[in-house]
Amino acid sequence: MTDQAAQPSFSIQRIYLKDLSLELPNAPAILLEQGQPQVDVQLNLHAEPVTDGLYEVAVTATVTAKVNDKVLFLVEAKQAGLFEIKNVPQEQMQPIIAIACPQIVYPYLRATVADVLNRTGFPPVHLTEVNFQAMYESQLQQAAANGQAPQA
Repeated sequence: MTDQAAQPSFSIQRIYLKDLSLELPNAPAILLEQGQPQVDVQLNLHAEPVTDGLYEVAVTATVTAKVNDKVLFLVEAKQAGLFEIKNVPQEQMQPIIAIACPQIVYPYLRATVADVLNRTGFPPVHLTEVNFQAMYESQLQQAAANGQAPQA
């Protein structure tokens, strides 16, 4: 029984939309503007322990579209997940939290952003796929170059 209790385990407890904000600050006048919108997407990852063995991992997307330097829309969505991670060696925790968990949460975030923009009457913005492993490795390299410890 003790062998099974010490086995590494990973499970999804819940995926949920933690925060959602939509702004159309220049509507309705902006709807009459002609021109190709310029879309800027920013992603952010945040992770923190909730209780022993339970972690919240959240991915936030901020999508801003402008036409002729006027904001068409601004969407900020934070999709989160609760993950139970137990008996995993410490050196494997950071990659799980920074790679595996966001890969699970991100498709929900993509769907949320596309859906909320579709409901505004604008064509949906489909966020591109993200390689969280490459992002993590890049952060490790940057941290090593700056002489810092990497952060999840």
